[in-house]
Amino acid sequence: MKGFTPLILGILATLAFSWLGLAYIPDLQIGHLDPQSDEEGTDIYPMPKSGMAERGRRVYVANGCFYCHSEQVRADYAAADLDRPRDAASSPTPKWGDRRSAPRDYIFDRPALLGKMRMGPDLANIGKAAPAEEEAAPPQPSPGNPAAPAASPPASNASASPANVAAQQGAKPGVQPPAPPASAASPPQTAAAPSPTASPSDSPAAYSAAWHHQHLYAPRSLNLDSDMPAYKFLYEKRRVGGEQSADAIKLRGERAPGEGWEIVPTYDAKCLVAYLMSLNQSHPLNEVKSAAAPPAGSPAAAKPAAK
Repeated sequence: MKGFTPLILGILATLAFSWLGLAYIPDLQIGHLDPQSDEEGTDIYPMPKSGMAERGRRVYVANGCFYCHSEQVRADYAAADLDRPRDAASSPTPKWGDRRSAPRDYIFDRPALLGKMRMGPDLANIGKAAPAEEEAAPPQPSPGNPAAPAASPPASNASASPANVAAQQGAKPGVQPPAPPASAASPPQTAAAPSPTASPSDSPAAYSAAWHHQHLYAPRSLNLDSDMPAYKFLYEKRRVGGEQSADAIKLRGERAPGEGWEIVPTYDAKCLVAYLMSLNQSHPLNEVKSAAAPPAGSPAAAKPAAK
């Protein structure tokens, strides 16, 4: 029994050093980080989520979305996340991130939804992939030709893909445009396939709010290979009273709600989409080396971010 006391002391010392090294010291290093700001104090990152986005985060957690999606872009020495295209069917494509994720990105997240499974694409920058407002708007007929869509405005979002442009301009006869990419909540990381029941011109612009709602309600209407469950309980089917609601999901074929009916998002569905569209870790950080994304089509566009 002479060795019992040293054994106990050794066990306690091992636990104490483990706690210091794995919990206490990291907390001193990164546990009290503040948002980064410029000299004028105007460019502050990150900012805490509030309102609908914060409620949407709770909806996201309650429905277990973090089991299939991560919110973490790994460093280039650990993975190929910085070069991984979000949509393999279009080129150039928005990447999963321009820089790796850093502890400062999560200082307002309780808990941080880093995730460890990727049955679906990473969502750390899914909000950045959203099209500009004018790109997300449906095409309008031109005055000279009511049947033809009006010329779409110039893209102001560098992350917009050809799939987005096809969604705005409509498809030309006999030409099949690139299909929309996998959604913010879609497990497959492969290119999305167009629904046989909807024409490409009727599909919302990829990663727009309307696109997210359609994907949450009927994932396979945008991606036939999707394994994601449909979150229909977040939506309401109701009779159309007068004009159809602006929030109504545009579904075709067997998925259509029927004459005189419409499917509209509940408040929780709107909050969930607001949360998804708020996810954006593209802001430069002093502690992370990253380069600004080169213009599309330039030789540097194919190269990984500078170390």
